[in-house]
Amino acid sequence: MAKYLLKDVAHARSGDKGNISNICLYARDPKDYELLRRQVTAERVKEHFRGVVLGEVTRYELPTLGGFNFVLKEALGGGATQSIRLDTLGKTMASALLRMKIEKEEASR
Repeated sequence: MAKYLLKDVAHARSGDKGNISNICLYARDPKDYELLRRQVTAERVKEHFRGVVLGEVTRYELPTLGGFNFVLKEALGGGATQSIRLDTLGKTMASALLRMKIEKEEASR
């Protein structure tokens, strides 16, 4: 199996509410939805954001849309009005998630 960055098979967008960030992740190709379902778990996302996301990570599956919504609690250093972080609104969280490494079988030539 070859290692890929998540950005090679998915796209994402993120937002915030207070100290909670959410990331919507969608497969670029519907065939990759199951790959994402197996490898991009709430536990792996929590580990990927170790030291940044201090609370619970919950994954909601959206199979008819080919994607997922991740809710990351205690993720923004207190939120926009309290945080001294550069990105107090979590707009870059999606880009950070897309740097996660996944494994994918290479297509036969």
